[in-house]
Amino acid sequence: MLTLSQLVAHARHHSPYYARRLAALPEQGWQLHDLPLTDPADYWQDSESLDGWPVLSGAVDDAHVFKTGGSTGQGKLAVYRRSEWRHFVTAFGEAMAAQLQAGDRVANLFFAGDLYTSFLFIHGALAHAPLPVLEFPFTGAVESATLAEAIHRYRINVLACVPAQLLRFADHLDRHGLTLPEVNTVLYGGESLFAAQLPQLKRVLPKARFASIGYASVDAGLLGASAPDCTLGEHRVFDGDTLVEIVDEHSGEPIEECGRTGVLVVTNLTRTLMPLLRYPVGDLAAWTEVAGTPRRKFVLCGRASQSHRIRVGTLSLFPDEIGQRVRELAGERPWQLWIERSGSADRLTLRWEADGCTTAEALTQSLSAALLTHYPELQALRTSGELIWSVEACSAAKLALHPRSGKLLRVVDRRDYQMAAQEVVA
Repeated sequence: MLTLSQLVAHARHHSPYYARRLAALPEQGWQLHDLPLTDPADYWQDSESLDGWPVLSGAVDDAHVFKTGGSTGQGKLAVYRRSEWRHFVTAFGEAMAAQLQAGDRVANLFFAGDLYTSFLFIHGALAHAPLPVLEFPFTGAVESATLAEAIHRYRINVLACVPAQLLRFADHLDRHGLTLPEVNTVLYGGESLFAAQLPQLKRVLPKARFASIGYASVDAGLLGASAPDCTLGEHRVFDGDTLVEIVDEHSGEPIEECGRTGVLVVTNLTRTLMPLLRYPVGDLAAWTEVAGTPRRKFVLCGRASQSHRIRVGTLSLFPDEIGQRVRELAGERPWQLWIERSGSADRLTLRWEADGCTTAEALTQSLSAALLTHYPELQALRTSGELIWSVEACSAAKLALHPRSGKLLRVVDRRDYQMAAQEVVA
């Protein structure tokens, strides 16, 4: 890994993007907060071509290529040198071991294929965990009945999965009157686990404790380690690998005090091919330990209002793409996405301002159809009942604004991220 000054020197001399972004930065005498916050839309511009993406600091000829979400044609590409990927999975596996016991039998239920990362990432992390574990690499495509039978047969005691997949499995067990007391640990990742989802999970997995598997993303890399003293939603900084900041969503001012929510920003000290300097990951967070605490702890608080990418269940959505569809069909009208909980399902609503529009009903139907076509998984989750999707024409007064700046919020996340103060156990 590099020091911050080494990383900045490398980026500004080898990446055309950072050469432009850091042109006014002096060679010496600067600090982390003097670097400009990265604009994700600018960062990912032209990323579809690995030969011409100005962010990259070298040729992509000894690397792994993944996508950040969406279908292959829609998702943005992320690249890691092979040595960077080995460090990534090794560091995550070492941290993940804090949630495992020697001899654990782990069902890897994350998703694979189509350049998707999570299954390969957890597989690599388990392979580098510094204690003996037995992995059962099912992937997220395994049928619920097959998985339930395999848990009994192979005495599997740990499930590693995204919450949406876990809830599908729990629904299957519930409908068939089954419980799995042999499962004592559930490690979730990719999205948050909410309090309203726990009663059903605890009915069918009565002996299980629920903990984050850790916090990472394919674009930003390492973000937070899940330690035994973390409650649900809390993580610890990977000191030495990353520099993590929480900044005010409106002013960009760094936040140091505990309990104040801001945007999580990461600088990755281990990646040079696709450098990340002060990159907003799209999540809101707050510090839960005082400044100077080693591996300082923070808690996730939802999605930021200007997120480049949002995750709802297993679905990745890009607000820029949604905005393009709104402009194509309704013109330059304000809009925003609302994310809420409705029972055990997520509710996703696209609100668009229709004041004075005489064809609002028809445009609303057209917008919904266009987005369901653009995001086929949106329709699949809607059909399965895991997601409630709607498009609403509304007045300008119904659109939420930032309380201080008065600016329109692109994403309004109203889900409850306040979990119990103690780790959830049976």
